[in-house]
Amino acid sequence: MARILLLATTTGYQTRAFGEVADRLGVELVYATDRCDVLDDPWGDAAIPIRFHDERASVEAILASARERPLDAVLAVGDRPTVIAAGVAEGLGLPAHPPAAAAIARNKRLTRERLRDAGLRVPWFREVDLAGRSDEFLQSVRFPCVIKPLALSGSRGVIRADDEAGLRTAFERLRALMRAPDVQAERSHAHESALVEGFIEGREFALEGLMHHGDLRTLALFDKPDPLDGPFFEETMYLTPSRAAPGVQQTIADEVARAAAAIGLRHGPIHAECRVNGEGVFVLEVAARPIGGLCARVLRFIDSGRGESLSLEEVLMRHALGEQPDTWRRDPSAAGVMMIPIPQGGVFRGVSGVEEARAVPAIEDVRITAKVDHLLVPLPEGATYLGFIFARAATTSQMDHALRTAHSRLVFTIDSEIRVLQSRHG
Repeated sequence: MARILLLATTTGYQTRAFGEVADRLGVELVYATDRCDVLDDPWGDAAIPIRFHDERASVEAILASARERPLDAVLAVGDRPTVIAAGVAEGLGLPAHPPAAAAIARNKRLTRERLRDAGLRVPWFREVDLAGRSDEFLQSVRFPCVIKPLALSGSRGVIRADDEAGLRTAFERLRALMRAPDVQAERSHAHESALVEGFIEGREFALEGLMHHGDLRTLALFDKPDPLDGPFFEETMYLTPSRAAPGVQQTIADEVARAAAAIGLRHGPIHAECRVNGEGVFVLEVAARPIGGLCARVLRFIDSGRGESLSLEEVLMRHALGEQPDTWRRDPSAAGVMMIPIPQGGVFRGVSGVEEARAVPAIEDVRITAKVDHLLVPLPEGATYLGFIFARAATTSQMDHALRTAHSRLVFTIDSEIRVLQSRHG
């Protein structure tokens, strides 16, 4: 029986989806997760306990375990374990992204430098010390600009500034975020700095792909139909197939391939973000991982060689085990997801209209992931959504309309923190 190592931060939806695929394929899934090595298997999943902040020790621990339980493939879910996954694969002699490339892909400044040096389009940029003062770099900044953390994902901490006063405010806001306990717990030196760069106008796209021994195989190109102009950059919808002109789609794929090569990514999943305007394609990032969490549900594939339907997780596992991706094609139906944004901070009290939203034609499911009585924190400080709406239709336009209609049926009740405090002390 083949054995695949899966590195993940939590035992969430995507981890369960990989487990279901492993059962169907007759593959053993071995987990490595960021947890205390003193507790005796608290989640009952026989996972290898590692610490994501100590990458060298984590690689050594996994390789030591692999001497007793050999591994045939390695996969990572999320940004943080990608370097560890690459190091384990290198240690086992398995095809994968090189560790150095995975590290570059996870750092926005290093990525910008590699893309610039390879002749790709990049905005002006500079790294700034979050322990310093905004006055130390204001003279070298042009507006509008964007300030962002070097190593957080999901647009967390990304803020647009249109003038000096706005940049000072954004700088202090980002500095406070990077001191938050959950960020500090990552123990990453990258969190001591930020990137300031020119704001790029244009439409935004995401490309899901596989690098296969240095060649890019595009799995899907997503439109992000809502404007992402700031001041914050909360993503709301991913729609595929893209409605961009065929020539634009090909140019995006070509530029992502160039960017992946410049970073050094060679074998395994990638998730790229791009902006397109009159100057051309600007590749924002190429992550050495697949699209995360529930969003992966929108992708379905057909193996034309076997006549089988495949989930993204199955595609990734088969590719990791050495199968050729030549016969895998995205399901021709239009598919999309809305990541339901948090409209305001406060305590989540509940939602109505879920069944009405599910009844909208082309809607496959509505999943509310926010927990009742939990505090909601919107971007740029937050890192979660209220939930997800999934749709599948004959055309991308029909699906776009269905997602917006379903969202309009949902009514969320959120108490402001002030109101909660008043009720406690009233």
